[in-house]
Amino acid sequence: MLSRNENSIRDVAALGGLLSEPDERTIRSLAALEGDILVLGVGGKMGPTLARMAKRASEAARSSCRVIGVARFSSYNLEGQLNSWGVETIRCDLLDRSSLAALPDAPNVVYMAGMKFGTTGQEALTWAMNSYLPGLVCERFSKSRIVAFSTGNVYGLTPVSKAGSRETDSLHPVGEYAMSCLGRERIFEYFSRALHIPVSIIRLNYATELRYGVLVDIAQRVFSGKPVALSMGYLNAIWQGDANAMSLQSLAHASSPPFVINIAGQELLSVRKVAQEFADRFRKSVQFEGVEAPDALLSNSQKSRDLFGPPRVPLAQMLDWIADWTMRGGETLAKPTHFEDRAGRF
Repeated sequence: MLSRNENSIRDVAALGGLLSEPDERTIRSLAALEGDILVLGVGGKMGPTLARMAKRASEAARSSCRVIGVARFSSYNLEGQLNSWGVETIRCDLLDRSSLAALPDAPNVVYMAGMKFGTTGQEALTWAMNSYLPGLVCERFSKSRIVAFSTGNVYGLTPVSKAGSRETDSLHPVGEYAMSCLGRERIFEYFSRALHIPVSIIRLNYATELRYGVLVDIAQRVFSGKPVALSMGYLNAIWQGDANAMSLQSLAHASSPPFVINIAGQELLSVRKVAQEFADRFRKSVQFEGVEAPDALLSNSQKSRDLFGPPRVPLAQMLDWIADWTMRGGETLAKPTHFEDRAGRF
C-alpha cells in the first residue's frame, strides 16, 4: 500500500486501494458488529470504496460478514469490480416497492441513495429520491441499524467567523436540493422515533479524492488558466478514505432518536489560498473572479474528531496528490461540484 508521505498515486487501481484501506479503528468497530452490511446506492462516487473498505475491514477482523452493494448498475464494469473485491451485488430500482421488498434482510444498512446533480429541472424526482425513498427504506428495514448519508448543505450559509455549523445548530437549507435533504433527515428521524430504529445521520462536507471534489475543481481551473470563483470563498474538504472510515464507524453509534454527526475536514479552507497552493505546485499564475462573501457552507467537525480521531490524510498531502494527478492528466469523473453556487442550484 502507498505510503501517505509519497507525493504521487500511480493510477486508478492504486487510488482505489488507498481510498478503501481501513484503519485499526474501523477494523475494531466492524469486528464488534454482528451481521451483514447492505449498502444501498453503492453505485455513487463514494459507494464503491466504502463497500470495499467494509469488506476489507471485515476480512481483517476475521469476520464472516457479507457486504452487499445495491444499485441499478448502469455500468456493468462497476458491478464486476465490486464482485472482484468480494462485495456481492444486487441490481435494484429502490423506488420500486416490489424490488425493495425482495432485498435480503441485513442487520446493518448504509443508505447512500440520493440525487444531487441534475436536480434543477428534475425537482420532483429529487424529492422522491431524497425524501420519499427514505420512508420506504425505513419501513423495509425497520429491524436494522441504519447509517444515512446527508449533507452539510442542510445548515445553509454560516458566517465564516463562526468556524462552521455544529450538529446542534438550527437548519436553514437553501435551494430544493438542500431542502429535500432536510426532508430526508426528518423522515429518518420520524421513523427512528416511531419504530425505534437506530439511525446515524452523516452530514458530509465535502469528501474529495483525485478524480472528483472541490479541491479537484479548483486545481483544474488553476491548471487550465481559468479564473477561480471566490463567491463561495471558504470550504471544508476531507479525504474520501477518511470519510469512508468515519462513516462505517458511525454504525456503532446509531441510536433512536438519530445520532447526528458532521464528517468534514478539520480546517476552514480559503479558496484563494488553496488556489495559490495549486498555482505554486503548477508553477503557474492564478486568476480570480469576484470577492469572498462573509458566509459559506461550512461544518464544524470537532465531534467527529473527538469520536474517530483526526483524518489520516492532511490537507498538504491531498494538495500534493491532486496537483500531481492533474499535471499527469489523470482520469476524472467529469462531475464538477458547483460548490461555488450560493443559491443551491445543482
